[in-house]
Amino acid sequence: MPTQTSGDPAGSEAQSRLADVGVLLLDAGLSVTDTRGALVRVAAAQSPRAGLEFIVLPTTVLVGGRQGAAPLVGGRAAAGDFSIVQTAASLRLLSSLESCEELIEDVGRRIAQIRKLGRPLAGLRWIAGSALIGIGLAILFRCPWWAIALSALTGALVGAISAAMNRVGAASAIVPFVATLVSTLTVGCAAAWLGLGPVPLFAVCAPIAILIPGATITNALLELTSADIVTGSARLIAGLVVLGFMTVGILAGSALTGLHVDPGSAALIGDVPLPPSASIGWSALPPAWAAWTGVGALACGVGVAFGAGPQLAAIGVCAMAATYALLEVLSPQVGSVVATGIAGATLFVASRLLERTRAAVPSAVSFQPAFLLLGPGTVGLVALTTLEPTSLSAAPLAFVSLCIGTKVGSVIADTDWLPLPRRARSAPSSLDRPDAAPHSVDPHHNHRPASNESEPSP
Repeated sequence: MPTQTSGDPAGSEAQSRLADVGVLLLDAGLSVTDTRGALVRVAAAQSPRAGLEFIVLPTTVLVGGRQGAAPLVGGRAAAGDFSIVQTAASLRLLSSLESCEELIEDVGRRIAQIRKLGRPLAGLRWIAGSALIGIGLAILFRCPWWAIALSALTGALVGAISAAMNRVGAASAIVPFVATLVSTLTVGCAAAWLGLGPVPLFAVCAPIAILIPGATITNALLELTSADIVTGSARLIAGLVVLGFMTVGILAGSALTGLHVDPGSAALIGDVPLPPSASIGWSALPPAWAAWTGVGALACGVGVAFGAGPQLAAIGVCAMAATYALLEVLSPQVGSVVATGIAGATLFVASRLLERTRAAVPSAVSFQPAFLLLGPGTVGLVALTTLEPTSLSAAPLAFVSLCIGTKVGSVIADTDWLPLPRRARSAPSSLDRPDAAPHSVDPHHNHRPASNESEPSP
């Protein structure tokens, strides 16, 4: 809930609603940089003469006027992650505010509706999604069939452990270590019982991929390159701490069970495929074409675990398939590091185009799930686990490449180089009239601007 820190309550009502919008975007997973930019665009569209300024931190939004011209109002992000459906609804609301299809005075009811959207059977969906993600990554990196089956079982176990521990606030901090330790112990015991010898790296990493903080690290990099040093550094440290917990869990489980990871299996997406195996049965490798099945299983797992509907899940499958195709084509030509940046830029521009069509699919919904393939968190976990010089040097280079690619894509998408629809002209708002009474909101009527105010510019 927003809290007024100074000024008149009536005059700060509209600023409170802007703070509500900023808090909603933070809960939806947007970075501090993107949230502040979105609030600036909304204020420019809804009230170009208000002269508001915004301070955005990872969990706090402050809205005020230049030199104290408007009261300072703050809001704090709520605990818990939004589902993909909630993220999509939040970003559609943002688009409506930017185009003045809705007024800032009327967003209270919409925000309440978005927050009430739940995840039916959230625990079961999380467990099933974790299992699908484990299967998808194991197939994608051509693990043996026994590792694929074990990844399904271990992934479901990781999902159950994390779902149960996250219900206890104090225990949620050690979920990455506990879940990773149990997963590695399971894989190590199975390998020792079956006498398998060294196991592929992703037989260990695939079941715990759902815990990798890829979005946190990606937002940190975006914020660091936008001069949000404090928030970006805090997010980056938080992401690295989680990766450190997971690495310690893998190393501890390996030491307790005598598990040995095959160092030659630390491949990244786009690397030259492993040669066909002469083994048969459960020790055989899946064919090369099965990687596309892994991409589909991975995308479906993300959709199931993070609460996407059928349509958004289908978009996620298409986005991941396009990302994988780009990496497969570009990596042999320019290397996996450069290919990551090119794929990130291309996918970002494509998602912006999709966002501005009649379908109005939010960019974050189609772009962010594919980050699991671009893999800032996955690359870091591989580097920390193998401790090989090549992997350790590839991790920061992949981070930088992905960040630069995303920034380049943002520049291309936000300029007039592409024939993208323009935003609608701004509509009048009570923010432009600080001396006026706040706009009254009728919960049974959705106020809209007049037709000459909401029609897009030609």
